[in-house]
Amino acid sequence: MATLSPTTAVEKAAGFDHAVVSFIDAGGYPFSVAGSFVADGPGAVVEVGPLDASVMPADGQEVGLLFSHIRPQPGIGYDERRYVNAWGTASVDAARRVVRVQVTSATGWDEAETPFFEYAERTVDEAKRYMDELGARPRLSAWWTFFLTTRLPFLTATIVPVALGGAVAARHHRFGWGWFGLAMLGAVLIHLGLNMANDLFDDASGADKANVTPTPFSGGSRVLQYGLVSRRAVVTAASACYVGGIGIGLYLAAARGWGLLWIGAVGVLISLAYSAPPLRLVHRGLGEVTTALGFGPVTTLGTYYVCAQRFSGEALYASLPVALFIALVLYVNEIPDRDGDAAVGKRTLPVRWPKQRVINGFTLGATLAYVLIVVGVAARITPAWTLLALVTVPMARGVAAGLRKHYDRPYDLMPAMQRNIALHFVTGTLLVIGYVIGNIVR
Repeated sequence: MATLSPTTAVEKAAGFDHAVVSFIDAGGYPFSVAGSFVADGPGAVVEVGPLDASVMPADGQEVGLLFSHIRPQPGIGYDERRYVNAWGTASVDAARRVVRVQVTSATGWDEAETPFFEYAERTVDEAKRYMDELGARPRLSAWWTFFLTTRLPFLTATIVPVALGGAVAARHHRFGWGWFGLAMLGAVLIHLGLNMANDLFDDASGADKANVTPTPFSGGSRVLQYGLVSRRAVVTAASACYVGGIGIGLYLAAARGWGLLWIGAVGVLISLAYSAPPLRLVHRGLGEVTTALGFGPVTTLGTYYVCAQRFSGEALYASLPVALFIALVLYVNEIPDRDGDAAVGKRTLPVRWPKQRVINGFTLGATLAYVLIVVGVAARITPAWTLLALVTVPMARGVAAGLRKHYDRPYDLMPAMQRNIALHFVTGTLLVIGYVIGNIVR
């Protein structure tokens, strides 16, 4: 809990309806008794009673005071959690049967001021010290360790553009399952390496440590901050993924055409330049551009080239809406991170821009993506069936509404963040399905 001044603690305590006095009784056992109380905030004094004469501490004894409130939510848990813990010396008035405590130290937590998850983040260092004193470390199963360290669910950012590149190649009668599978594996390995490298560089810069409002969609994997995985293990895993991905890329370049080497090199370089010094593009407000390029044209064109052994203007154009939507995933996920990012000089767009401009930026990006889908069909660049992707327009509106309503509340913003990730995946998948149907219905 946060440390409170005695005066602040007593002023906060005045909002509770009872106090619990704790002390060591005459037999040497801990004892607690609850009673009504009167709080004198300016004097940092609390008077508890009347109490039964048999359950009072000795005059001059050190005692603890607990003030608490919690509301049960059947089937869900609890909310409205508020606590104040105070300590001081008891002055006993036996005639009135009251205990008067001059508070000298205190701590407290109010869920309305600091949400539980933020409170947990702020106490990570204390928890790690506690575990060190026990001589233990928290442990997860191998599966959950891998799942968290690699941020596996974010692989949709790779799966969608790879599938789209394959679908365009199939439209041009150039698709091959074996080559497509290798392209998918290589891209996935590079993406996993990127995820872990990003965590390493954000940990080194202090960005993740400074972020006390992480969510399942932002703030990194936290495995390094929580001591779940060693830095050396993450470096080894990230390096292995990059070596595997680059190895597959080199094989594909040799087998399918050396033009692939250039696009593969661009993909690897921007994945590292994203957060690695000296460029650290995300720190310069270029994270969205880098992400759009890597998980849009680079991945889609690379997959198309693997299948067709040439580049394609159609594949490039088809990748643009997907590129915009994945850039918007990063963009929205940066919103709850902005205070921590600003603290370490990570100047993302939500750090640089005011609230309304950020919201307008999302609306503009999503609108442009849908316009590109329509124009692609109107100009006969892409199949008419790709208009199926327009059914996600209400999802985009829902994300924008969530941003307007919960912009400054990271945990209330989580449903909008989740919907935004689904927006990218569902829209991209519908584009792929549109191509598949278009390939069948000519």
